[in-house]
Amino acid sequence: MTVTKFIAEFLNQFFIKGVWGIFKGIGLGIANIFNIPEYVAIFKSWSGDFTAVDWILAILAVVATVAVLVAAVILAVVLIRKYIRVRKTLVDQEELLNEVGNLNREIIKLSNEKEKILAMKVSQLGLKPGESAYADIAENAEAEEGEKKADGEVDKTADDYSRFYKCTQVDLELENYVAPEYDNEITLPEICDMFRNFACSRLGLFYEIKVIRLFLSAFASTRLIILQGISGTGKTSLAYAWGKFLQNDVTIASVQPSWRDRTEIFGYFNEFTKRFNETEVLKKMYEATFKEDIFITVLDEMNIARVEYYFAELLSILEMPSRDEWVVSLVPSVWPTDPKHVIDGKLKLPENMWYIGTINNDDSTFAVSDKVYDRAIPIDLNSKGKFFEAPYTENLTLSYKHLEAMFKDCQTKYKVSDENLKKIEELDDYVIEHFRLAFGNRIVKQLKEFVPAYVGCGGTEIDGIDFVLAKKVFRKFESLNLSFIRDEIDGLVTYLNKHFGKANMNECKEYLQLLKRLM
Repeated sequence: MTVTKFIAEFLNQFFIKGVWGIFKGIGLGIANIFNIPEYVAIFKSWSGDFTAVDWILAILAVVATVAVLVAAVILAVVLIRKYIRVRKTLVDQEELLNEVGNLNREIIKLSNEKEKILAMKVSQLGLKPGESAYADIAENAEAEEGEKKADGEVDKTADDYSRFYKCTQVDLELENYVAPEYDNEITLPEICDMFRNFACSRLGLFYEIKVIRLFLSAFASTRLIILQGISGTGKTSLAYAWGKFLQNDVTIASVQPSWRDRTEIFGYFNEFTKRFNETEVLKKMYEATFKEDIFITVLDEMNIARVEYYFAELLSILEMPSRDEWVVSLVPSVWPTDPKHVIDGKLKLPENMWYIGTINNDDSTFAVSDKVYDRAIPIDLNSKGKFFEAPYTENLTLSYKHLEAMFKDCQTKYKVSDENLKKIEELDDYVIEHFRLAFGNRIVKQLKEFVPAYVGCGGTEIDGIDFVLAKKVFRKFESLNLSFIRDEIDGLVTYLNKHFGKANMNECKEYLQLLKRLM
């Protein structure tokens, strides 16, 4: 047929002469590239007429041709290997995604199985979903206790029905608590001397009297004291010794890198067990609400995690002007078996607890933000204490009310002079003009509380002002570009000499000179 001949000739033109011609041409091309006898024949036919220069050029042409050929082969191999690697990676990724998908499906199946098992357990307890077995136990326990009271029989124990087990234990232990006889005649200088001698004679710890005065004065102006410096200078030991001195051991909370929120301080309510997982810090806070003793919580290596994360709520609450507002919410509901000082799920923070954080400034820790420093009193401990002889010293029984009464009395007796307050105000204007930094009302308030207490402990007013300005104001210079303020620092030192005297403000001037050396 005519159409058959047409199709045959058409396909012959496309496949035989076209497609086959392409492959045939490529094959012939490759064969000609590697046709060594032909190259030898060409060389023989022309080499008889070569001069010396011709021989050199001919050899170079041959070498260049071979180099191009080798480069082309290497490039082809590299491209092929690269394609194989990319393809293998894509295949592996697809397999990994498939595996992740399979695992997700398995997790969903396991979650469904878990919910079924929990539903079976709840039904076995005779409860409805969302209902707490502990709530029923609490109600039964309350009813039983009422029956015992009616019969004249009272036998209280911290049974499992209490969702605040540790705090309930405190309730029971301190039910018949009788306060000790506090020493309400002792003075601040006597406390400083006694504590220094106690640490030396009883614990083998040696501190300069200035450090003790700074430490005790810090209690007058803040609830957060920061002890910072190199390792091994007795930062934690100072707080530990203070607790031993007052016969009320400190609570040491070793900060972990994973600390991120308030649950590390207070604990958290477990919705599954219907229990509140209390920390030792919360237990000590609760115990402090029963007593007038001075309580200390030590946040050891507090900057190994972000302080402004896990301590943020406490910082905010303790800044409240009225202590009636020092309240933290623990749980949203009320149980009849809750501890007696947990009212409406809230706990009023004790007025007699202070928090002492220790800081090591090295590469393994976080920088402490201004938000924290502004609310605290930082004390540097960068040198080991020097040995001295001290008489054997007994412990002290001290009430926080007497301590605060002495601080309040100091604010009247040793009020910061108007002359120095005016100088501080002028210094504030100078720092704003030359360094674009301001003190802030909080720092001025702390200065007015700290300095009188420091004088009451045996220090001088100018040294107290020197300490506060160095640690609370000039410390902020570290956040500035030191190379741009180098010349301004010399002017500030001159300003301090002129207004406060060359013999004074040594801590400020030493710190400013240190900043210059760091530039």
